[in-house]
Amino acid sequence: MKPSGYFLKFIQGALVGLGAVLPGISGGVLSVVFGIYRPAMEFLANPSRYWRSHLPILLPALFGAAVGFLGVANLLAAFLTRYPESSVCIFVGLILGMLPSLLKEAGKQGIAKGSCTALLLSAMTALVVLCGLNASHTTITPNFFWYLFCGFCLALSLIAPGMSFSTLLMPLNLYTPFVDGLGHLLPNVLIPGGIGALFAFLTLPKLVNRLLKRHYSVTFHAITGIVIAATAVTVPYKAFMGSALENGLCMAGGILCSLLLDRLNGRMQGISESGSSE
Repeated sequence: MKPSGYFLKFIQGALVGLGAVLPGISGGVLSVVFGIYRPAMEFLANPSRYWRSHLPILLPALFGAAVGFLGVANLLAAFLTRYPESSVCIFVGLILGMLPSLLKEAGKQGIAKGSCTALLLSAMTALVVLCGLNASHTTITPNFFWYLFCGFCLALSLIAPGMSFSTLLMPLNLYTPFVDGLGHLLPNVLIPGGIGALFAFLTLPKLVNRLLKRHYSVTFHAITGIVIAATAVTVPYKAFMGSALENGLCMAGGILCSLLLDRLNGRMQGISESGSSE
């Protein structure tokens, strides 16, 4: 892979890390669109087999993800507090712009029987779960075991594209203390969070990899259904009643950025493929 390819993977990884921590965004969705998701799942499921072929792709993306995640954690709370509606609209726009690429990925190996049903069922299930979480008003005091749960949810959002860990943690009032703790590198947050994430990475990728190999179309259509539901729940509908133009422009800007990134990714993949065939 050329130096430009490594740099692109680093930038893509940074966006995945950014998406992993931003509310309403799934780092897993970004990794799918950027072509990082499947090699990552294959490597985690069978590292001894794939380390030679997949590490050149994954290492720059991993470094980028760490930079994107830690770089934004300290700034996120202040930004969301000052511009809550506009920031969420940008994030929603990014996801909406990625839906065409996600649907294209879902049909990459043909549309299997049951794929559309999987999309509808996953979307309906996700809507019920997410709306239920948003409607609940449970108050939880963060501790070691809850930070274990937070770390597991963070890893789950990368392993299961469309699942945003912020969507799970915000209704429980765990999102802000967890992100603040990570941003300030607090051991009482980092240690249990890391253990929870490690447990998820060691146990779930084999299952996901098996599903992708045996039921690629159905699995990705189910993922797309989750993305659609999560996006629908995240849209700040009330915000458009007060400042429709401003928030509409923010969403449009997010969509445009997403489409441009997807176009750049397609060009770089084409260059990589043409270079490898020579």
